[in-house]
Amino acid sequence: MKITFVLAVVVAVFLKESNQQCFPPFAGNQPNKNAHANLYAGQQEFSLALLNAINKLMPNENLFFSPYSTYHALLIAYFLSGGQTETYLKKVLRLKDDLEKSDNYAAYKLDRIMTQVLAKSAPYEFTNANKIYVEEEVPIRDCVANDFPDELERRSFKTNPEGARLYINNWVENTTHHMIKDLLPPGTIDQSTNLVLVNAAYFKGVWENKFPPEATKQEVFYVSPTKQIMVDMMHVEGSFKHDISESLGAHILELPYEGDNVKMLIFLPPWSDAEDSIETTLKNLNAETLKKVVDNNDWIPKTVQVALPKFSLETMIELTPVLEYMGIGDVFQSTSNFSTLSDKKLSLGEALHKAKIEVNEQGTKAAAATVLFSFRSSRPAEPAQFICNHPFIYVIYEKAQNAILFTGVFRRPH
Repeated sequence: MKITFVLAVVVAVFLKESNQQCFPPFAGNQPNKNAHANLYAGQQEFSLALLNAINKLMPNENLFFSPYSTYHALLIAYFLSGGQTETYLKKVLRLKDDLEKSDNYAAYKLDRIMTQVLAKSAPYEFTNANKIYVEEEVPIRDCVANDFPDELERRSFKTNPEGARLYINNWVENTTHHMIKDLLPPGTIDQSTNLVLVNAAYFKGVWENKFPPEATKQEVFYVSPTKQIMVDMMHVEGSFKHDISESLGAHILELPYEGDNVKMLIFLPPWSDAEDSIETTLKNLNAETLKKVVDNNDWIPKTVQVALPKFSLETMIELTPVLEYMGIGDVFQSTSNFSTLSDKKLSLGEALHKAKIEVNEQGTKAAAATVLFSFRSSRPAEPAQFICNHPFIYVIYEKAQNAILFTGVFRRPH
């Protein structure tokens, strides 16, 4: 609590002392005290809505992505937007109506500081970085440079589009510890490009209860009642939080990483009608039901025998149709308004998201990058058994900020 107060004051002073601000000042030069909490309430709602939207447009596929990365890329777009585009972004990001853009900006800055502070002492690695790449010939408002000194960079898209593409890809690769490579494919940047917004997120955590490598063995994974595939299945017995949710129609297991701030939540529906069960759980998984799981005081640790597939997965998602399905409005159309950034007419033409996860006996490595760019069952026995030998949903959740870092649906081994 004390650190949050101190950081909030730091942010307020930072905003007050800046030479020129893009956003109106808040009353008394203090941001709304609930802005940061509300920012992440919105992030949870957005994350689970995004999961359902991606699942609807990409049914029956393995899914993995970072809603945290996507949210922050769109948050930058919101800060740079105006008019109807700003209204659309505020709605799709689930930002509260009673909070001004300056309140949300203060919450964003506070989040950056908190992430950096936590990273210094955390036993896991987590980084989240944003970049605003603008064509060097485009005039931008002085306040943007003041408000986003670390995020803003000038690139020469007009004279060297391929060099700019490689430069951005290299930044993403370095930020994600070489997990996300070639985010922008050849041809996505050309001489007409004038704005690229990028977020890159990386997480590496070690299980609090590691899976003994000698216990890993080939076992059957039931893709459906009629289709089975062999998979390397990891095994461990330990003390875990485990519950059954009638409202979600799934068994739930918490697998904490060292430090107990980040954890993987696994939602395992009945296997007999796995695909229908996955759809039912996803439909009922929202900010309210997730909060009940996370805040459940009756969810006490018990001895559980866990079996979890060892897997590595990389996904590439075209986010534009997904976000348009969610009601993003004119953000990716020629009518969009990014007047906070520049008087020059700018628009975003595409949104790509690339993510990768590696789950093994030691823990999890995951990374993701989002780019927005312009151009043209039954009760278990005792000890409880949690056997992930059929499709399941998983969430990597950060407790300090109540943020969903990564999420996905594992439907089949490769």
